[in-house]
Amino acid sequence: MLNTGIHIRNVTRKDSGTYRCEISAKSEHGQHLREATIMLTVLVAPTIPKCEVPSSAMTGTVVELSCKETEGSPPSEYQWYKNGVALLEKTGTGGARAANITYTMNKKSGTLLFNTVTKNDTGEYFCEASNGIGLSQKCSVKRMQVDDLNVSGIIAAVVFVALVMALCGLGVFYAQKKGYFTKESSSQKSNYESTSEKASILHSVVCLKF
Repeated sequence: MLNTGIHIRNVTRKDSGTYRCEISAKSEHGQHLREATIMLTVLVAPTIPKCEVPSSAMTGTVVELSCKETEGSPPSEYQWYKNGVALLEKTGTGGARAANITYTMNKKSGTLLFNTVTKNDTGEYFCEASNGIGLSQKCSVKRMQVDDLNVSGIIAAVVFVALVMALCGLGVFYAQKKGYFTKESSSQKSNYESTSEKASILHSVVCLKF
């Protein structure tokens, strides 16, 4: 604290805020009060943002890429790049319309949204954060691969499962027709009757002995 102010050493973003100074003075007419308000904004360069880019996606689906860093002051704005080239912001006029943009880039939130992603959107993406203070920072490059839905593969898998189930059904039908299940049941019944007969004979022998 100084006589007429405050000296802050090693200022950080936590020191940002509104400061109010009150002054009081005595006079013939009594105590006089005055105050002054000062807004302090500590400028902080952005840090390396955290980017989330899916490694793969299917054509026609909704895909969102995100980019965020929380240390910069004032808050950072974000720019997305594909294959090293800055993506245009969708404004609906001029070059953005001519480029037939299929995405929406929000420079405030750092999101890159594809409502219906296509194979042309395959590429290497990274995001850059900047707020006019210090150097801009970017995340590492990540590749997103967009592929068509493999309809033929799905159909082949369904046909294969159906064939397996059909073969299993034919096998069970053939076994029943040949009487394999009947023979097994008869064998079990014969074993049960033989065991019961032996138990009955043993019981008779025991009774005779006594």
